[in-house]
Parts: sequence; C-alpha cells; structure tokens
Amino acid sequence: MKFNLNKRRKYLLAGGLLLATATPSFALFGIGDIVFDPTSYASLVSQLTTLESQYNMLKSNVTHFSFKQQWQTTLNALKNANVANMFGETAGVNIALNSNSPSTSLTAWKTATLPVSTGTTTYLQGQTVGNSAQLSQLAMIEMSDSVSPDCLTAVGQYRAGRSQNGTASSSLTQQQFDTTSATNSEVQQLNLLNAAQAQQLTEMQSQAAMHVCLASQMTVANMQQRNAAAQDLNTAAAVQQQRTVNDTSAANEGSTWTTYLP
Repeated sequence: MKFNLNKRRKYLLAGGLLLATATPSFALFGIGDIVFDPTSYASLVSQLTTLESQYNMLKSNVTHFSFKQQWQTTLNALKNANVANMFGETAGVNIALNSNSPSTSLTAWKTATLPVSTGTTTYLQGQTVGNSAQLSQLAMIEMSDSVSPDCLTAVGQYRAGRSQNGTASSSLTQQQFDTTSATNSEVQQLNLLNAAQAQQLTEMQSQAAMHVCLASQMTVANMQQRNAAAQDLNTAAAVQQQRTVNDTSAANEGSTWTTYLP
C-alpha cells in the first residue's frame, strides 16, 4: 500500500510538470478536440479593436457639415466699361476694355492719341540720340504706344474671363457649400479642393497680366517724370550760362533777350 502511494505521488508530480510546460491551449468541457487558446483570442480581440478604430475613422471622414453657409462669400461681378464717344475719338475703346481683342486695342489706341507728324520726323532726324530732349520724348511716346494697347487688351481679357468663369465659379461654390451626402465623401471633397486650386491659379495668371500692365505704365510714367526733371535741370544750366555770357543789366537787356533761347 505504501508502494502504491509513492507511485501515485510520482504520477501526480509528473503530470503537474507536464501541465506547467504545456501550451496555453486546453480542452473545454472535458472534450479533447475543442481547444481554447488564450493567445489567439487576445490577437483576435486586438484585430477587432483595430478594425473598429478604422471604421470609426472612415465614418468620421465621410461625415459632412450640416451648416456651411457661414463661410460663404459673394463673387463680385465686374461692370462693363462704358467710355463716352462724342466724335468718334474713342471708337473701339469699349470693345477693347470688355473683350479679348488685341487688334481692336491697337486701333482704338491709335484713334484716341495724337500721332507724330511727318514734319516732326524731319525735324528730329538731325538730332543726336542720347543728347536730345525731343528724341527722349519721342522714345517715351513710342514706349507708350507699345505697352498701352497691351494694357487695354489685358483689361478686356480679365473682364471677359471673369464673365466666362462666372458659371464655373458659382457651380463650385454651390458644391463646396452643399450639406448633403452627394458631395461630401472624402474623394469628392478632395476633388473640390483641386478644382478650387485650379480656379485660383487661373485667377492669379489673369491678375499677373494686369500687374505686368501696371509695371509697364509705371515705367512710361517714370520716364516722363525723369525727362521733365532732366529738362528743368538743363534749362536752369542754360539760363545760368546765358547770364554769364550776356550782361543782364538794364542797359544790355535787349541784347540778352535776343540771344537767350529757353
């Protein structure tokens, strides 16, 4: 009997060691082919938690605003230019300012400005470039005749473009501020952002042409002011030279005004 107890103790000890070194799997309800694995169960729970988090994120991405109009702004419409034309002196200017017509801009500018006559051309032929006030004025006129028609065209292009793009801008605005699910998925919203950036790029390019026009006109205006300032300095120097050469006293004033050419 003592031998059997010792033998039983050995079996229990061996069984305990076997259970201690076995995997976490164990049979349920005493049935050997149904095994529960705690490690696999923990992994499955982790996967389900991840899927739930992804689902909530996707659900949040497709959730749309219920009220967007608080950000909506109004697109300002440009009024068409309407220049008076009493005697035909501004013929074509209205077309040039309201449409994309470079040829009309050039013709309208020539009609509205004073041309340089052939007599003036003959007079200027004998003068030296870089040392003639009259030739510098001619250069300013020629620069103005070049850039001014382009400016008329740029203004006309911008006005015409704003009118043509009005429908597309209005449609984009309506979809951006739509609160239904028809335009509020993540892909649709990204498409709207791309469309808005494309419209912004077009607007920036149109305004760039206007900026070039302004810079050109400022160059001509600065040239006019510069020539006027140079002419004042030259006149002052000429007067001083005349006063040095000719006596300005009352007894000799007749001779002074005969020889002095301002």
